[in-house]
Amino acid sequence: MASSSSLLTNNSTPQEGVNNGEGQSVLQKHVSFFDRNKDGVIYPCETFQGFRAIGSGVFLSIASAAFIHLNLSFRTRPGKFPFPLFPIEVKNIKLGKHGSDTGVYDKEGRFIPSKFEEIFRKHAHTHPDALTSDELKEMLKENRAPRDYQGWIASEGEWKLLYKFGKDKDGLLEKDTVRAVYDGTLFQLLEKQHNSQKKQ
Repeated sequence: MASSSSLLTNNSTPQEGVNNGEGQSVLQKHVSFFDRNKDGVIYPCETFQGFRAIGSGVFLSIASAAFIHLNLSFRTRPGKFPFPLFPIEVKNIKLGKHGSDTGVYDKEGRFIPSKFEEIFRKHAHTHPDALTSDELKEMLKENRAPRDYQGWIASEGEWKLLYKFGKDKDGLLEKDTVRAVYDGTLFQLLEKQHNSQKKQ
């Protein structure tokens, strides 16, 4: 897949400590791309469709949907009887926040710019506004909380997927691309890019 960095701008930077657009937190916006029918509930088939829409292969889309829903469904439906279709409730997505992460989302799912800037200040050694593959690995290792194995796996999966789909032709994960994934706009751009490529 071609780089998405040329499609990105700084115009949609999330603001610190506030909900961002239509009453949603930034974390809710991040996942809402996968709510394909916009009913506030995401089912595994919708997550599969979302991954396919951004250019993911069938196997990776199935595996991603299974992992995400097995981990988040019960946590975003507190007090409710487990449902065999493993839905995720968008309004409760903050309850699915895992450990060993960057801290860019606070406990309410809001975007914290200082934490976002810290990613690049601490780990972007080669280029000030981009991460190499090795720098990304360094960040993931540093963020690991002791014995938080589930958090380690979730963080590794998220960032490796972002690197796969968001890196540029030089293998760099640019700052604008990382910013765009936090509020979900990157997914929309990747879908447009994928649709455009299919028409060629």
